[in-house]
Amino acid sequence: MAKDPVCGMDVDESSPLKTRRDGQVYYFCSEYCRKKFLAEAQGAKPQQKPASAANAVYTCPMHPEIEQDRPSDCPKCGMALEPKSPALEEPSGVKATQRLKKKFWVGLFLTLPIIFLAVSSDSQPEFARYLQWILATLVVFYYGDFVLDRARQSIVRGHLNMFTLIGLGVVVAYGYSTMALFLSPGAYLYFEAASAITVLVILGQWLEAKARGQTSQAIKGLLALAAKEAHLVKNGQEEQVPIEQVRKDDLLRVKPGEKVPLDGILVEGRSRVDESMISGEPMPVEKNVGDQVIGATVNQTGTFVMRTEKVGAETLLSQIVHMVAEAQRSRAPIQGLADKVAGYFVPAVILVSLITFFAWLLAGPQPAFTYALVNAIAVIIIACPCALGLATPMSIMVGVGRGAQAGILIKNAEAIEKTEKITHVLIDKTGTLTEGKPKVTASSGSQEMLGIAASLEQNSEHPLARAIVDYARDNDVKLQDVRHFESVTGAGIKGQINGKTVLAGKQQLLEESRVSIPDDLKTRAAQWQDKAQTVVWVAMEGKAVGILGIFDPVKKTTPDAIRALLGMGLKVIMLTGDNRKTAESIAAQAGIDQVEPELTPQRKQEIVKKFKEQGAVVMMAGDGINDAPALAQADVGVAMGTGTEVAIQSAGITLVKGDLNAIVKSLRLSRAIMNNIRQNLFFAFIYNGLGIPIAAGVLYPFFGLLLNPIIAGAAMSFSSVSVIGNALRLRGLSLD
Repeated sequence: MAKDPVCGMDVDESSPLKTRRDGQVYYFCSEYCRKKFLAEAQGAKPQQKPASAANAVYTCPMHPEIEQDRPSDCPKCGMALEPKSPALEEPSGVKATQRLKKKFWVGLFLTLPIIFLAVSSDSQPEFARYLQWILATLVVFYYGDFVLDRARQSIVRGHLNMFTLIGLGVVVAYGYSTMALFLSPGAYLYFEAASAITVLVILGQWLEAKARGQTSQAIKGLLALAAKEAHLVKNGQEEQVPIEQVRKDDLLRVKPGEKVPLDGILVEGRSRVDESMISGEPMPVEKNVGDQVIGATVNQTGTFVMRTEKVGAETLLSQIVHMVAEAQRSRAPIQGLADKVAGYFVPAVILVSLITFFAWLLAGPQPAFTYALVNAIAVIIIACPCALGLATPMSIMVGVGRGAQAGILIKNAEAIEKTEKITHVLIDKTGTLTEGKPKVTASSGSQEMLGIAASLEQNSEHPLARAIVDYARDNDVKLQDVRHFESVTGAGIKGQINGKTVLAGKQQLLEESRVSIPDDLKTRAAQWQDKAQTVVWVAMEGKAVGILGIFDPVKKTTPDAIRALLGMGLKVIMLTGDNRKTAESIAAQAGIDQVEPELTPQRKQEIVKKFKEQGAVVMMAGDGINDAPALAQADVGVAMGTGTEVAIQSAGITLVKGDLNAIVKSLRLSRAIMNNIRQNLFFAFIYNGLGIPIAAGVLYPFFGLLLNPIIAGAAMSFSSVSVIGNALRLRGLSLD
């Protein structure tokens, strides 16, 4: 036995994979190792690590169009900007939360004496009044400085927001009290209102910052799953290295209990891998040589060696984090209502506050000015539109993160809103209803016929093509060069081998090419199709020379998933390019009544369009390149994560595991998110709809009740926290 000089594995010296260098013969376990050995001998430079972004990008939860390269406040709403892609550790966010916490406790410590002095006696000594002024000045202008600064910025930039109202209320209360202190001895002071409102706003911002931090826990949880180190196998030696040093095509050894470092392919050994962090399914998946392994999944039973195929931002985990972060910042159409209302809200509140002031001043009891001022401030403070603005984005952020944990990757918020309204689910067959790993199970022709079919199919990535090529290689059939290759969309392929015209594909292709088809082959093909086998016809020089039967079993989870979809009141239709008999047999196994067989990619797209024109809201699920047009045409396209990149890019939702049960989960998730958004919007509208009239004093003539500005400030702060708290309930949502 010899040792592979690249990976150190034992290699039989009878292996044809060998090369001579410096008078010595080297043997290799694979063509990959041989090529790598030759490349290193020629001085090839190792692949460089993908560059990462130099600076983080910060954006606003309520206005995702706002982007800056540093932490700051949103120029529109005044909220603190957050990183678009949260890191595992966010020092700036942690410091900001701690800063707000300190401001609150110190501000509260200074405010309590002000309140005590204000309510302890009707006639206060002068030193007590001046002490209130000193303490209130510290609270309002030092600890609440950011509140006033955001209010000032909102006016300067022309974007009136929640801080405009808060700042206006605090400044009016503080300003009036200061003037009264120096110009009107004995007049009632409102330093306790200005200070308490400021402290309550700080409390609300602190609690809100803590709660908003929890909305990114899904992403942080995914980031925490990534492996930190790997066992690099090189020149027969094993070395533990940081994950950042691993390059594409490196060999890594993964031991039981360890995380798979990066995405790659298993080249030695076998094991069972827990992929629940990606797919949401608890059952481990068996892995053998040639199978794909995903970074951050957990190896359970055996040791294996893998070849790294993706590093850095290319890995599935990195792509999931990026997709989730982008989706969390997207805007749902339903948010347009809240945006429209918010655009007129602040000016309307200021107008209502002025009307309240003059109404109490002219018609209120004595002291009329005091009643007018207190109620006008209460209106301004309680009418904070923050809850309205947060209602939709908080639910989207938490819901998208919950979907990622279940292996459901949502492209944007619009897909969530549309998914809730789905009426028809159109499903491709291969790789969606079936395993997507077809195998040739029957052949009617000679080795020559098999060679023709495999030679034509060798350049195709279609699952059926791969099945034919694998079958030919297993039977030691030599593949030949094909000239004048032509692909006939949805029908098959043509070409020339040794000067002879050859075809492989559907019976329709042969008939259109005027190929002679023997009756016995037609009979046999019909028998195979009745057994759910896909038939590929092979012809040469105008005559059919044989057929191949290919079987792709229905996924075990498919029947239960179809029953669940039907139980949700949805119409389920199977779309396939396969023969009608084969399609109907597969549909019967899956539990689907309606089938559209023998479709080209264009026809699939036309069918989706037809259903939409009839008023249906269509979800299309598929995994192949030929499904991409239909996925793009559908209201919501669902791509299987096991499918092609083109299909995934065309879809609004990607299912990492490629399991139809995940479609059921995505429907449940979308309905839960939209219900949560409606609850938040209802709460925000009702809160303001009831709060503003009460603050204005409509209950005073009937019950003698007025709303103290301090109570209004507390209600305003906790309204935002309540909306976020309701959104956070989605983290524990059960999708089963």
